[in-house]
Amino acid sequence: MRVPGSVLYPVLSLAVFGLYPSMTIGPKEGWQVYSSAQDADGRCICTVVAPEQSLCSRDAKSRQLRQLLEKVQNMSQSIEVLNLRTQRDFQYVMKMENQMKGLRTKFRQIEDDRKSIMAKNFQELKDKMDELKPLIPVLEQYKMDAALISQFKEEIRNLSVVLMGIQEELGAYDYDELYQRVLRLDNRLRSCMGKLTCGKLMKITGPVTIKTSGTRFGAWMTDPLASSRNNRVWYMDSYTNSKIVREYKTMDDFVAGVVSRTYSLPFKWEGTNHIVYNGSLYYNKYQSNIIVKYSFETGTVLAQRALEFAGFHNMYPYTWGGYSDIDVMADELGMWVVYATNQNAGNVVISQIDPDTMQVLKTWNTEYSKRNAGESFMICGTLYITNSHLSGAKVYYAYSTKTSTYEYIDIPFHNQYFHISMLDYNARERALYAWNNGHQVIFNVTLFHVIKTDDDS
Repeated sequence: MRVPGSVLYPVLSLAVFGLYPSMTIGPKEGWQVYSSAQDADGRCICTVVAPEQSLCSRDAKSRQLRQLLEKVQNMSQSIEVLNLRTQRDFQYVMKMENQMKGLRTKFRQIEDDRKSIMAKNFQELKDKMDELKPLIPVLEQYKMDAALISQFKEEIRNLSVVLMGIQEELGAYDYDELYQRVLRLDNRLRSCMGKLTCGKLMKITGPVTIKTSGTRFGAWMTDPLASSRNNRVWYMDSYTNSKIVREYKTMDDFVAGVVSRTYSLPFKWEGTNHIVYNGSLYYNKYQSNIIVKYSFETGTVLAQRALEFAGFHNMYPYTWGGYSDIDVMADELGMWVVYATNQNAGNVVISQIDPDTMQVLKTWNTEYSKRNAGESFMICGTLYITNSHLSGAKVYYAYSTKTSTYEYIDIPFHNQYFHISMLDYNARERALYAWNNGHQVIFNVTLFHVIKTDDDS
């Protein structure tokens, strides 16, 4: 029984015959257990009346008394455990009652402040919406981008199906037949590329770092007139005081550092603006304005010719110096030399030369200062000049030998290692080879082309 505000504490009281005069028991009577009652404090009292000890110490009732005493002790322990649980439960109830009172107080406070809170929250939401309004166009763009990405995913799935079909188809042919198919495809591709007329430079991407080697300055190149199976690489470290050229059979050998041949030139070179063209090396002879043609096949000098009035040995170099006065280059239309003269006030001069005799075929005088040029290269008869050799460089100036006119352009490119000392165009690869602060890198170029048709003259 539980009374609000109080707890019943059970107490066991054992009364032995003789202590309560009002209760009598005969010699043959056994002991008795009276029902429990409550005292004034609400505790449970259990009364046990037993015969006198002297009357039953040796008979069977004494044994019964001991058993009863053990049972009473067990009852006492059980009641004590119950008492402890009752106290714990009461404390838990009191704690919960306090928490409920606190919650009722909070509910009343929330109810009282509901209107003011709603007004405050409404204003906060309005302010947040005002902040988010400028993001709506961005979200619209994201929606467009998401649609584009979805389209890309669909195209990739379609491409995967095509590739799987190709893979299955490849399994149906032997190696020789597959090889012939590859050759036919290569010929068709080259025929298609042959219909591409010279284009105008539109974009430069990259670079792709091929290797990190050598000093801060140098040159590396492949032959634009070599066959597709000939991928030899030539490597010339430093810009002066050297005659050693290293040859690598393939680009993979170049990356791995596997040298196939080493050539010792008859003359030292000057600058870094050399080229390999149709199996021969063309370079500027040390401390002169002479161009040397050296054959890798015979190991001899086939021809050499001086450029009339051309400055040399840091008279009119590019902005980085390094005896870069004379720049030999090639493109789709042939071989060129870029330099400067006193007669043209130190401005850039372009000459097209015969690769066999190195005789100057035609010359164009520009109005761009050679010393202000970072580097330059030819594509389809147009000279492109960069404004710097350092970071932030871009193609800034273009001179067309076809129209003898120039224009200022803005084509940025990533000067990843912050110092370019060689930049040459390879027409076969349609790429720019560069020596960028001890790194050999390649830039890809995007050209605007006009496709020739069979009806064109």
